[in-house]
Amino acid sequence: MSTTSGPTSTHTPAPASTASRSVPVLWLALLATPVAAASNAAVLILGDMSRSLGITKATASWLVTAFALALAVATPLIAALLRRRGTRTALWAGAAFVAVGTAVVAISPWLPLTLLGRAAQAAGGAGMMAIAMNLAGTARRMGVISAGSGILGAVGPLLGERLTSAVSWRAALSILIVTLLAVPAVSRYTTNAPSAAEGRFDTRGAVLLALLSSGLVLLPSNPLPALAVAAATAGLLTVHIRRRPDGYVPQAALRSRVFRSSVLTALVLSVLYFTLLFGIPQLITDRAGWSTGSVAVGQMIAMIAGSVLTLAFAAVSARLGQIKARALLLTVGALAAAAAVFAHDAVVLFVAIGLAVFSATSANATQSIAAASAVPAPQRPTGIGLFQLAYLMGGALGPALATILVLR
Repeated sequence: MSTTSGPTSTHTPAPASTASRSVPVLWLALLATPVAAASNAAVLILGDMSRSLGITKATASWLVTAFALALAVATPLIAALLRRRGTRTALWAGAAFVAVGTAVVAISPWLPLTLLGRAAQAAGGAGMMAIAMNLAGTARRMGVISAGSGILGAVGPLLGERLTSAVSWRAALSILIVTLLAVPAVSRYTTNAPSAAEGRFDTRGAVLLALLSSGLVLLPSNPLPALAVAAATAGLLTVHIRRRPDGYVPQAALRSRVFRSSVLTALVLSVLYFTLLFGIPQLITDRAGWSTGSVAVGQMIAMIAGSVLTLAFAAVSARLGQIKARALLLTVGALAAAAAVFAHDAVVLFVAIGLAVFSATSANATQSIAAASAVPAPQRPTGIGLFQLAYLMGGALGPALATILVLR
């Protein structure tokens, strides 16, 4: 069954069964996009959370970090579950994590338990994103999902603030529950057929990758211990991959230049986007004197505009080819970074965040197709999971970098 080709030289789409490819893209968008709103909902309500739990704002910010880190680490785990047990099992497992995690967040009176609830939500959200990306199949459909995520990510801070004012901060942290509306509809198009015959699960590879990801995320706040952990874990993981080349981190993916380039592009642009997401409001307040409310509205409009542009870019990216599309996105990202560093006009800074969200979401839409096409078919769900891990690492690294560079 032919589909619209992705932005690769071979025009090979991401894997999907015939049934999977018929999933209406709006259901996939509803499945995946609430994760972005849930991730950003806590940006403006740290004070409310800290007062309710009797902790400082800095401590409350761990509710943001824990969600982002769990989202990143869980993504390749869900991809492994997809590969071994099939889409339907992974879908309902993700739904269970979202439901249980949201229930815990809604009633927990203690920070440690609330952190566990946020981590469970993130694990479920990672499943929803991985499944939607695997079922999308084409760059155009991937663009709809990525643009939707960008738009909901843009409105997430204001939505969280409004829910907190109207109900409570717990309601703001429960936005992810909306994803469950799509689960029954998507489930009808899925099966439990695994993508390939599987041997024993590579537990050691999974643990080492999780430790490496955690070390990298903690680099900005605890550089020396985090660097030691990341370096040691990277060495152990390298040795492990040589011993088990078809394990949790497939050697075929790491050896592919296309895969490495796609992943690195997504990581760089994602880190830039999330750094500016948290840093631009403070920059506009300091340099242009705007109020917090005005900045929030202006940033939301700029981010929505950038997300909408992703739809247009995803539609034409196949004509550009891998190299040109990647170069264009990196150039746009560099312009956004330069504007954030040098501009003092509020409009230019708003343009910077718009360019940043466009480059990041477009990279997520187009480079994921390229990355999936660069690995053998049985390992493509794993390849997409590793790609998403890199992209989501930006959600954990960006806020920490913004704190060091702008918010300190």
